[in-house]
Amino acid sequence: MLIPRYYFANDYKQFYDYFLTQPHTVRRFRKHEVLWTLGTNVTHVYYIISGIAQTTIDHEDGFRKICSLHSAGTVFPGSHRTRFKIEHSISTTALSDMETLCFTNEDFLRMLCENSELNLQTLDWYATYINLLLFESAHQDYNSSFIKLCNLLYLCSQNSPQGKTCRIDLTQENIAEILTVTRVNAARNLSRLRDEQIIIPHRRWIEIVDLEALEAYCSQETRQG
Repeated sequence: MLIPRYYFANDYKQFYDYFLTQPHTVRRFRKHEVLWTLGTNVTHVYYIISGIAQTTIDHEDGFRKICSLHSAGTVFPGSHRTRFKIEHSISTTALSDMETLCFTNEDFLRMLCENSELNLQTLDWYATYINLLLFESAHQDYNSSFIKLCNLLYLCSQNSPQGKTCRIDLTQENIAEILTVTRVNAARNLSRLRDEQIIIPHRRWIEIVDLEALEAYCSQETRQG
């Protein structure tokens, strides 16, 4: 049974050779460069060859939330025929240097119509993304900030693109923006986990040293069992 994912990677790696046969351009992004800017609708779809991107949503009052992270072997954003106003509040930024295959939305829609396996994979991908959004709205919103943090760290340990269960490449600021809490709140809860020898915070990443103890703090909908 699948659990929610904040990191998306390798969802489409089996289609890489197929993508190379389709009309595309190779686009490279430097760290901090924007793939999809605020105030615009989706016009292009990217297959990520290397690197990692972060998708955020900005509220008109200035609040910012990190929604998800996308790494090698996945496609983002998805392709659809409808323009949604919320797209104007969403941006995707390279967290590292990236290499991508870039498709127009129209070409990706055509591929979905022509390739049934790609169509089914995209359906599964959307279901996985919706699962994350439902998890956030139906569960995380009602958990304490400490349990929210434990859920986040545990889920990231299970599905980060590096495949490492001990290292989480998130800063304190990243965590605050994902959980929509203050940096003071995030720091306090990280300190609790540090004092209990469950994690070791580093400057730009977190090491989990007792995954079992971390899982014990998580809410039921987060755990594997």
